[in-house]
Amino acid sequence: MNKRERLEATFAGEQVDRPAVALWRHWPIDDLRGPELARATLAFQQTYDFDFIKVTPNSNFCVAGYGATTTWVGNEEGTYVWGPRVIRTAEDWTRLPPLEPSDGLQGEVLTANRLVGEAVGKDVPFIQTIFNPLSQAKNLAGDRLLADLRQHPEAVQEGLATITESIVRFIDKLKATGAAGIFLAVQHASYDLLTEEEYRTFCRPLDLKILEAAEGMWFNLVHLHGRNVMFDLVADYPAQVINWHDTETPPSLGGGLQRTRMALCGGLRQWETMLRGTPDLVTDEAATALAATGGRRFILGTGCVTPVTAPTGNLVAARRAVETVRTK
Repeated sequence: MNKRERLEATFAGEQVDRPAVALWRHWPIDDLRGPELARATLAFQQTYDFDFIKVTPNSNFCVAGYGATTTWVGNEEGTYVWGPRVIRTAEDWTRLPPLEPSDGLQGEVLTANRLVGEAVGKDVPFIQTIFNPLSQAKNLAGDRLLADLRQHPEAVQEGLATITESIVRFIDKLKATGAAGIFLAVQHASYDLLTEEEYRTFCRPLDLKILEAAEGMWFNLVHLHGRNVMFDLVADYPAQVINWHDTETPPSLGGGLQRTRMALCGGLRQWETMLRGTPDLVTDEAATALAATGGRRFILGTGCVTPVTAPTGNLVAARRAVETVRTK
């Protein structure tokens, strides 16, 4: 099978020649310029030959247009430290303008996607990271977000509507790059942060609007970040794949298969295994994941980004596992 055939069969729960596999990571400093982000992304793919590419920009790319700033200080995950928050009063939520997707860092990310698309053509599917509206709001407001959400809900909802409009505009431009879909990063579908009612009110309708904007793209992935996730609240999202920290928080991979029609992506721990483990541990963990799913409706990957300091041998082991480990 080629990569698209393998992925589409995986989405449908059909027999595949081997399970699909993909890892992704951040590209600090390179992610500030479109050509450099594309170069780093393509070199990573050429080295490991994963079944799809996730284009992973600086998480500031979608809010820099509002004045948000970040600084690179060497985090192992590849993320930046945030500068002063843009939202400092409840009224600030109502002052956000819709962003022009071709400007600033968003424009650089669109350039990166275009260059990736020109390089890989139809041979390698690629998807672009999209932080959902509340994730972007967190980056604008920091620690005051949840307090504002509960004390000034109408102002926050006005800001979220503007952020959503900016995302929809960006996705419209993204489609022209040849991207197969989006990687929708959801960071607040957690009982540690919100109640189910709050998620249904502030998040779910906007998530669905974003996925509606991605309609026509054939590979959309929903990522649930954190622990104690509200899996069932997103299990019916109109996307092809769901990814969460399955080795750290319920449900298990086997349980997840029973609770969603989407294919699952996961099985490998980003820190204990990919960073601090060995190739043998990677292989063992991959075997456990493949046994739990039977290799059907499953993509081997991590629950979140692979650390930038992960040993290359561990990445190679993950790629080889889908060739060597046999499912029953």
